[in-house]
Amino acid sequence: MLQDTPLCGIDEAGRGPLAGPLVMAGVVLTEEIDGLMDSKQLSEKKREILFEKIVAGAQYHIVSFSAEEIDSEGISKCLSGGLLAIQEALPGCRYLFDGNSRFGVDNIETLVKADSIVAEVSAASILAKVTRDREMVRLSEIYREYGFEKHKGYATKAHYEALMRHGRSPVHRKSFRVKGLDEPTLF
Repeated sequence: MLQDTPLCGIDEAGRGPLAGPLVMAGVVLTEEIDGLMDSKQLSEKKREILFEKIVAGAQYHIVSFSAEEIDSEGISKCLSGGLLAIQEALPGCRYLFDGNSRFGVDNIETLVKADSIVAEVSAASILAKVTRDREMVRLSEIYREYGFEKHKGYATKAHYEALMRHGRSPVHRKSFRVKGLDEPTLF
């Protein structure tokens, strides 16, 4: 590709949680933004501030897949679909996805830890994480007994305890096995 071809950084949030969506973002920066780094290394407050700066200083596309879609399609097919949707929404770019798999999609470069070293991928990481976290806080208002606002659907002790008490909610991934819920235990 040509040297002046814009770079679209792509990252996801929510690949491994027991509940909630998978969110993917693609970002083409149109201005320099200070402080970008892997979203997991930033405080929630800093992510929120950067989110607004990225939205104002970039072209971007955010794609979300529900727990139901993850269960019916599989996580890999959702990731593939997200990559294709981002390419369609942000055409004419070089595409760099954090990680080591292209999930069968052409014209995708990959780089492990790209979210820590490439500004566009860091920005995508922040958009995906903040979007997903906001959705989990919203879902916590509907499914209060699970504490989504605290653990965002990840497999914490408190989340496991809530699952054992209440079973799965409609936003839990049924295809993700939970020890003690999906398989017998000796105790």
